[in-house]
Amino acid sequence: MNQTSWTTTGVFTGQGGVRTDEAGIITGDLTVHTTWDGKQAVVKVQYSGTSQWFTLTGSPVSCPSQQGSRDLHQAVVEAVRAGGGTPVPRHDQLWARP
Repeated sequence: MNQTSWTTTGVFTGQGGVRTDEAGIITGDLTVHTTWDGKQAVVKVQYSGTSQWFTLTGSPVSCPSQQGSRDLHQAVVEAVRAGGGTPVPRHDQLWARP
C-alpha cells in the first residue's frame, strides 16, 4: 500500500500549545507530520530538531482522500499556531471549511 505524507517544520505553537497522547500539552518550535494510508491520516508532532514523535490527540483521523489528508495537515498546522491545547481538528470543523 502506498502512503503519502506531509511535513511542516518550524511551526511555533500559540499560547496553550497542543495536546499529545504521550506527553500532554507541549509548546514551542514543532515539526508537524501527517501520513495518509488511503483510509486514515496519522498526525504526529515533535520538537524541531529532535527524534521523538508524539501523537496529536485525536489521531488517527478517518480521511476520505489524499486531498482531504493534505487539507487536514494544513488545518493541523494552523491549529498548532493557534495553540489553546488543541487536538486534531474534528471532521465538522475541517470539512465545513470554505
